Amino acid sequence: MLSSLKAVNLLVMFLLELAVYTAVVLWGVAVGGTWPVEVALGVGAPVVMMAAWALFGSPRARRPARGAGRFVLEVLWFGAGAAALAASGRPWWAAALAGVCLVNAVLRRLWKQ
Repeated sequence: MLSSLKAVNLLVMFLLELAVYTAVVLWGVAVGGTWPVEVALGVGAPVVMMAAWALFGSPRARRPARGAGRFVLEVLWFGAGAAALAASGRPWWAAALAGVCLVNAVLRRLWKQ
């Protein structure tokens, strides 16, 4: 049963990563003002986040962050998602994202994932 819970926790981690991308798209559209700026931010912000995750957060990254660096990366990464939701007028969603991220991170540390 524990191995199933560990697998679910890793699935939740993946879904949280997707939620961050969605959050920054929502932020880009919300703060954009005019449609060209909305499109630029709505597309550009997730691309920047994808590049950062691909370089340092992905298991297949050339230089994956480890130890304290990984902790800082995850705080900044998921914090950016929560901040994007809050800035786009969705504070309750931001709090929910932050809470699920925290529980997920604690379980990953506890289970050495």
